Amino acid sequence: MKKLSQTVVSALVIGGLLAGCSTQDKQTSTSSTALQSSDTAAVKKEEKVKLTFWRNSGNDTENAAYDKLVASFMEKYPNISVEMTPIPYSDYDTKLRVSIASGSPPDIMALDAPTVGSYANAGALKPLTAYFKADGNMDDVPKSTLATYTYQNEIYMAPLTESSIAMFYNKKMFQAKGIPLPSKNPDEPWTWDQVLDAAKKLNDPAAGVFGIDPAQGFGNAGATAYFKYPIIWQFGGEIMNPEGTTSKGFLDSANTKKAVQFFSDLYNKDKVSALEYPPDPFPNGKLAITIDGSWSLANLKDKFPNFKLGEDYDIAPLPKGTQQAVANGSWALGISAKSKHPDEAWKFVNWVTGHDGQKTYASMTKDIPSRYSAAKEFPELNEYPKNIFVVQNQKYGRPRPITPIFPQMSDAVNKMFEDVTIGKRNVDASIAEAIATIDKAYADMKAQKK
Repeated sequence: MKKLSQTVVSALVIGGLLAGCSTQDKQTSTSSTALQSSDTAAVKKEEKVKLTFWRNSGNDTENAAYDKLVASFMEKYPNISVEMTPIPYSDYDTKLRVSIASGSPPDIMALDAPTVGSYANAGALKPLTAYFKADGNMDDVPKSTLATYTYQNEIYMAPLTESSIAMFYNKKMFQAKGIPLPSKNPDEPWTWDQVLDAAKKLNDPAAGVFGIDPAQGFGNAGATAYFKYPIIWQFGGEIMNPEGTTSKGFLDSANTKKAVQFFSDLYNKDKVSALEYPPDPFPNGKLAITIDGSWSLANLKDKFPNFKLGEDYDIAPLPKGTQQAVANGSWALGISAKSKHPDEAWKFVNWVTGHDGQKTYASMTKDIPSRYSAAKEFPELNEYPKNIFVVQNQKYGRPRPITPIFPQMSDAVNKMFEDVTIGKRNVDASIAEAIATIDKAYADMKAQKK
């Protein structure tokens, strides 16, 4: 809160000096103090709190949704103003880290889920657990989603939206080969063995047709985290320990090795996957099965109007090994540990990420709300095909490793997949190298922090 004006402070001091004189003086002093208290309350009532809010600038629809939420919040809370600064995605993380290092961060910041360990470990974020317990309606958010934003038993971010991935398949190709279609029930996925069997039957390299793209290639370590980690989990494997400090005993487990070997075999043994595909292979009939995201529905509809859902292609839940699993976590809001107005900042965060805020945002952007209650508000999210993404996320979602060295860990695991699949390197050797890289990165981080 801002300091009281000098006039009011002086009045209070003078009033205090006059107290303790004659009875009449005391009565006068009491009356004066009451008036001063009233004046002080009036000043406090008129005080306005200014919050700064940084976020990555999105598309026009996302920007308009945030504009609407900020405007509605300030209308609801006229004593709190929010100065929102959209920053281009390519510059966002760098500028945010510079502001934190210089001691002048924004009160509120938008952050991607995998960064929680880094920012929380650096002491840049205020824990939100107490706020959530007070009025954050925690039961309305899947426990696995809250876990995504939790570091060392404290929640540090409030989720706004979710995304998810599923199995897209060419329906006409399946029918031409007489392959039974996968179930559309989110709780009844095919096994990876069933997927492999179908991919072998659909694979036709001579005609330039490949059976499956299992995880959107190798070009981006972040994509590895989002698309390839579920395969490890589905086979019962892990990437790091729950504390996010080491991969030893987890990335080198028998189940993780089995998952990585299965993935590599799709390219090198079974040859149903390719290292390179022609442009847009799935809608152009050159790829029978692909693992893709909820966001691709709109892209396929807009760019390939003749490739129709229900006629040319359909969607099924992600395959499983011994269990179902999908990566969760998207952009969320956090509060700076240095904010002078954390309570007011929480009011804004809770406004944006609460039921009404998520409903407003998702109605404009068509994203998936992270809250159960908000998702229920949209009929299309409770019907095929979008219900597959929603239910998978709510029931089978898992956090990517929550660690302050997420970028280094993700790069190491991406390289592991590349070495085994592209370089045809021994699985044990590749995993051992990845573990050594990850553990060194964590040790270096700890040493720098001292």
